[in-house]
Amino acid sequence: MGNKQMHKVLVVDDEEPILELLKYNLEKGGYDVKTASDGSKAVDIAKRFVPDLVLLDIMMPKMDGVETCRLLRDIPELQKTFVVFLTARSEEYSEVAAFDVGADDYITKPIKPRALMSRISALFRRDSKKTSPSSLITIGDLTIDRTSYTIKINEKEVNLPKKEFELLYFLAQNPNKVFSREDLLQNIWGSDVYVLARTVDVHIRKVREKIGDDYITTVKGVGYKFSLN
Repeated sequence: MGNKQMHKVLVVDDEEPILELLKYNLEKGGYDVKTASDGSKAVDIAKRFVPDLVLLDIMMPKMDGVETCRLLRDIPELQKTFVVFLTARSEEYSEVAAFDVGADDYITKPIKPRALMSRISALFRRDSKKTSPSSLITIGDLTIDRTSYTIKINEKEVNLPKKEFELLYFLAQNPNKVFSREDLLQNIWGSDVYVLARTVDVHIRKVREKIGDDYITTVKGVGYKFSLN
């Protein structure tokens, strides 16, 4: 079994053959797997199972993947959980919608099990490299704790989904340094994930909505920086 620690994966799809195919390949790869055939079941299972990764189909009856992801991201215990969308669609708007609700990756069907397994391994590998000696950053009234994925402003806790948190943490680690969208995509999403540049803008906007406009500054024509007042 390839995993030193057994990562937990929740697979969500309304097509039984896909659930069986993915469950078989993931268990063979050493993962602890649960499955759900719709979004509401997925949310119920995720609360108890607390997966490290959710593979989530976008097009499902009752509740689609985007809405399911939004509900999953509202569960505090799942702040560190990866969400990877599976979809037959390749339209740009569905990709933007996926990243807008906090997806980490986006895989188009038909799914090639070997390629999917390598993408999953890459996500976990990249995450394990993100351990930093300076896991706690305090700047003025803002405290960012990378170990617990918590943010406090004036001692009041603010919840950010995983990618928004990592974006803020990365910028705060490098105060007053300007990063282009491409720099941020490379550092936060990685080179093995195809993400549109506008995804950065969406995530910056969402971070500002939650922590205010004082911390992240737009440098026109260049990118963004974390400002020290």
